[in-house]
Amino acid sequence: MARDGVRAVLGRRDLLLAALAMPAISARAGAQSESNPISQPADGKGPSSETIRELLTTEIDVGRESLGYVAGIIDASGKRLITVGRSDAADGRELDSDSVFEIGSITKVFTALLLADMALHGEVALTDPVAKYLPPEGRPREFDGKAISLLDLATYTSGLPRMPGNFKPRDPANPYADYTVAQLYEFLSAVPPLHYPGSQYEYANLGFGLLGHVLALRAGRSYEELVMSRICAPLGLDDTRITLTPEMQQRLVPGHDTGLRRVLNWDIPTLAGAGALRSTANDLFRFLDACQGRRETSLAPAFANLLDVRRQTDSAGLYGAAGWFVYTAHGDELVWKDGGTGGYATFIGYSTRTRMAALLLSNAASLNSTPMLGRHFLNAKYPRPALHRQVAIDPARLTAYAGRYALTPQFVLTVTPKEGRLMVQASGQDEFEVFPESDTRFFYRIVDAQLTFESTPDGPAAVVVLHQNGRDQRAARMP
Repeated sequence: MARDGVRAVLGRRDLLLAALAMPAISARAGAQSESNPISQPADGKGPSSETIRELLTTEIDVGRESLGYVAGIIDASGKRLITVGRSDAADGRELDSDSVFEIGSITKVFTALLLADMALHGEVALTDPVAKYLPPEGRPREFDGKAISLLDLATYTSGLPRMPGNFKPRDPANPYADYTVAQLYEFLSAVPPLHYPGSQYEYANLGFGLLGHVLALRAGRSYEELVMSRICAPLGLDDTRITLTPEMQQRLVPGHDTGLRRVLNWDIPTLAGAGALRSTANDLFRFLDACQGRRETSLAPAFANLLDVRRQTDSAGLYGAAGWFVYTAHGDELVWKDGGTGGYATFIGYSTRTRMAALLLSNAASLNSTPMLGRHFLNAKYPRPALHRQVAIDPARLTAYAGRYALTPQFVLTVTPKEGRLMVQASGQDEFEVFPESDTRFFYRIVDAQLTFESTPDGPAAVVVLHQNGRDQRAARMP
């Protein structure tokens, strides 16, 4: 799901450090790496398995972006699965097409599909106000007389913030676990939308969590029961669910943070529609087949309707459809969604022009590189992520960087050494680790951004420079 710090890591987007972290997709697809891009012909045939394996091996061995990947390609030659690296499972189980991953914000596409299917069956209308299906104490406020509709929630334009302001997890390692329905209702009833509903894009963990909750109320079933009965059953997705069977639990791949340390799995009870599902490559292959109409399914009309409404995001050429994002660039149209939790990064997508489809599952929170790789697999004109090489430096050197640096009077980077690691917290965001690629330059793994410290000869750094989106922004040390 993954980046308001832990709050937004349910959906990947390019964190501009002057805005709330995660997700804010950049208009550019990322910097080209030093390696050659995939050579992809225009006949709908994707990169070779050997090429994908080489790229992913480099991400593991050189970039240290993940411990293991499961990748899948559907193209003119058929369906292929490529596994690289290791699962890190206690029993030594190898990665395969049945390995279970948290899929984070890919869940949003399932939630949007539920809405489309229920609308086709007359159970709801896309234009229905959300308040119609909520108790009085939980009804969202209007903006200038305009109520939030179900379609506004599904297209990232509800006017609600990406996360509720009263989201204050007791355990950052499992941040959604203790957020309750009562808290959700309290926030919705007290805080008006930030914008006129339907008019302005804002990434929507809160919005999709609310949408899943509302659809479950309307159906009189839990969100998980609704997904399993209306999507998983007709599509044959036996390994897509929230609550794992004992057998699925044995196949669950451990997740890892950006430093490749093992982390807890996430529980998302109230905002489940934003990112609670777990799945496998086999199930996501089936889901992509259904998305593209490669096989007949009762959900075909609902899948088609997901792309009917497209609303402009804050990036050129990028549109928010129902659940999906749509890139229109490089002579192509990519329909895609990524996801991330504290220990996983995921991607699914397809091209409407070449009919290719791809999936990529990572057992680490490689939230910047995973979606870029997925898009690169689908169309080589979308560059793969820049490759950063982490180096070892003397931990004592980090003390010279500790301090507060002001990009603006209201936006400050707080730099703190912790047990040989360097942590950075931007105003209004959570703390993230940055990794050294030299004695003075550090990079984020959670977003495409780097920091360079300008040191004085005998004292602490006087300036840190933030490199992001082609800009270099200087932040002076505060007294």
